[in-house]
Amino acid sequence: MPTNVRIKLTSTDLEKIEQVCSEIKEIALKTGTKIRGPIPLPRRRLILPVRKSPCGEGTKTWRKHELRIHRRLIDLFITDQRVMRQIMRIQIPEDVSVEMTVR
Repeated sequence: MPTNVRIKLTSTDLEKIEQVCSEIKEIALKTGTKIRGPIPLPRRRLILPVRKSPCGEGTKTWRKHELRIHRRLIDLFITDQRVMRQIMRIQIPEDVSVEMTVR
């Protein structure tokens, strides 16, 4: 019975998220599973302005810190459950969060 699996990957490190995507894609190609993706979703930028002066007096100079959140979406059409087990065994770095939905 074929199942549709949607995998959402989120990370602040672009290299690590691309590494996980390539491992999933490699497993899908080896087993002959239909794959759609990895689809790059829009990058989210979080900007945090902070005052440079520790006391709050003096000129108002600001320092801006930026955090970029990268996201990828992969759709798999799995006919064999062994493929799902192989994907679950992938070593995923701590920086990468994975969300899987089975339909």
